[in-house]
Amino acid sequence: MFPAHRPRRLRRTAAIRRMLRETTLSPADLIYPMFVLEGQGTRKEVPSMPGCYQESVDKLLESAREVFSLGVPAVILFGIPSRKDELGSEAYNPQGVVQRAVRALKEALPELWVITDVCLCEYTSHGHCGLVKDGEVLNDPTLELLQKEALSHARAGADMVAPSDMMDGRVGAIRKALDEEGFSQVGIMSYAAKYASAFYGPFREAAESTPQFGDRRSYQMQPPNRREALREVALDIQEGADVVMVKPALAYLDVIAEVRRSFQVPVAAYNVSGEYSLIRAAGRLGWVDEQAVMMETLTAIKRAGADLILTYFAKEAARLLQG
Repeated sequence: MFPAHRPRRLRRTAAIRRMLRETTLSPADLIYPMFVLEGQGTRKEVPSMPGCYQESVDKLLESAREVFSLGVPAVILFGIPSRKDELGSEAYNPQGVVQRAVRALKEALPELWVITDVCLCEYTSHGHCGLVKDGEVLNDPTLELLQKEALSHARAGADMVAPSDMMDGRVGAIRKALDEEGFSQVGIMSYAAKYASAFYGPFREAAESTPQFGDRRSYQMQPPNRREALREVALDIQEGADVVMVKPALAYLDVIAEVRRSFQVPVAAYNVSGEYSLIRAAGRLGWVDEQAVMMETLTAIKRAGADLILTYFAKEAARLLQG
């Protein structure tokens, strides 16, 4: 008891604080999301996500070189096609924008780990993550299209695919398709516990994927549910997921921690667009120290148990971490 025990002794100087830091954040923990669109020489800032851009493949390469030079080892790609239809056919077009971007990235930066988002919402005219009939999002017929999309990304050279649709059975279906086509080395990072969150608004502007009717609550998870998340994660692991993800991150730190305690696979967390934009906006208004809040946020996600963090702050955080 006090005065024998004085915890402040171990906080007195920067040196001792560094020595006893329990959670360490590194650029190697980060994955940078990127939005790729058709065209040449195009780089358009997303109004609701300052500092984030929709980029044509040539500009995406420039940005990816910068990301890799900062020590960030991986990117995840989201496609913005020039044409959409009810089947999301551009998602699995061998010459689609994501497929071309993957080929270009692996040729220019072979050591960069390239992950691709596997979902239909960016490619469908209705903006939902699966096939729609009579206003209902169909599960089983969607799986075949997700298989086709994942295979097209693997053929282009993707290192890992990340199904984000939340259809039942999609991890197993994709794993089966990849293995049968000789892509057993391609990993799967599943959006295992993806919640129907209000924090996705800016992303939907960036990816141009807002649903044209209804919402996604019939397939994304209810925010109040934690036990359900553990069931979803367990199912995805059984079906062959190599990495499981919790999305969003900040409002679900308890879920990240529970997944970390319950399973022995790598855990990713998505520091989503709304979380990013809120910090950006408050920083620009001078209400918070943007860099300090950014680093505190990312450290909290890592402390909760995430091995990997998908974040739009990856470049800024890596610069700070590198000094």
